[in-house]
Amino acid sequence: MGKEEMNHNDTICALATAPGGALAIIRVSGLEALSVVDTICRSSIASAPANTIRYTHVTDGSELIDEVVVSVYRAPHSYTGEDSAEISCHGSSYIITKILEALIANGCRMANPGEYTMRAYLNGKMDLSQAEAVADLIASTNKATHKIAMSQLRGHFSSELSSLREQLLRLTSLLELELDFSDHEDLEFADRNELLEIAQRIESHISHLVQTFEAGQALKNGIPVAIIGKTNVGKSTLLNKLLKDERAIVSDIHGTTRDTIEDTIGIQGITFRFIDTAGIRQTVDTVEQIGIERTYQAMEKARIILWLIDEEPSKEELQVMQEKCEGKSLIIIQNKIDKEEKIQASTLSSLTTHFITISAKFGTNIDQLEKEIYTVANIPEIKENDIIVTNARHYNALLLAQEDIQRVISGLEQNLSGDLLSEDLRMILSTLAEITGGEITPDEVLGNIFKHFCVGK
Repeated sequence: MGKEEMNHNDTICALATAPGGALAIIRVSGLEALSVVDTICRSSIASAPANTIRYTHVTDGSELIDEVVVSVYRAPHSYTGEDSAEISCHGSSYIITKILEALIANGCRMANPGEYTMRAYLNGKMDLSQAEAVADLIASTNKATHKIAMSQLRGHFSSELSSLREQLLRLTSLLELELDFSDHEDLEFADRNELLEIAQRIESHISHLVQTFEAGQALKNGIPVAIIGKTNVGKSTLLNKLLKDERAIVSDIHGTTRDTIEDTIGIQGITFRFIDTAGIRQTVDTVEQIGIERTYQAMEKARIILWLIDEEPSKEELQVMQEKCEGKSLIIIQNKIDKEEKIQASTLSSLTTHFITISAKFGTNIDQLEKEIYTVANIPEIKENDIIVTNARHYNALLLAQEDIQRVISGLEQNLSGDLLSEDLRMILSTLAEITGGEITPDEVLGNIFKHFCVGK
């Protein structure tokens, strides 16, 4: 954002709803918001009480643009903390353009992406982590990510950081008390073992938050699931059946899928990212060989692997799967059970206990397979107040804080001077404050955070 775009005293306007609907909402915020809206309306808006709705006409000179409803909010009781108005009009692109042009002609400027939420943060309506949760809430695609975003928006993560801050301040004050009065032999100070226990509790607290990031990223981006197996075993048919769509090409010709095909589905409120891969077999076809190599790359990135088979696997195949699936959740799926090929689950038990029989062609046991996929994902039930870190900025700050508190613990164990330990503790406090914006946050940092927001929010 340029300097001229960062003038927070401007009155701003923007379309706050997606184009193409029957209705649209145009949001106006700033010192002159109500007087500007008043200028283009036939009924008085500037004199309207807070939290009221006015039916009126928007005009451009003598020309009637639309019949609208205007919601009036007065500072500080609005989303941005400023005087604000929301104009609900018909969704015609012509009407929206004419209203925005009229607002700009009377003193508004178009809002930047995320500028309303930035103003809410700057005006103390929310902290920085809550502001980021607004974008996550808009982007949420399933029940889990919605719950995580709502928890953060309601301040649960901020409260957790506040609790950490209190513990850190207590540890800092005990150390600095020791420094300030070290020459008074008649005073008793906190035992170093007590300080060590406090530091270890803080480290455990931070470590727990750090550990939630992996699950948070999986929930936010979708849990990657690779469908692998020989050529013509039914991988693409299975993907299409799971997606309930003809996404992948299905053919009796071996080697039809030569690259990975990816799509997502929701299972019990969790998004899973399915990757259909090229069939694994010996081939001299250069393009197909590249596809098989990408299959192995997909397996490396996957959290869950679905190994589709339609006949008893060889010892060599079992050995390869043992190596490739280490550290992964593996489900072995016998396909084409309508052909009555019998495979003994006992011969596969060294790899996994998750074995299921299906017919991808006829949809047999697909519901059971989905339940099995959800089970092996091992996603903990997310409750209303649960805190799961999904933001990379927060995660990186927590990692730095974790390193610093581990250094404090090491220093306490080595009986280092309190002034050295206090410096590390101050760094932790500063690092955690960056998450919520508790200290002065540079404009370029704010610009980087809010530029990813949609216009109108």
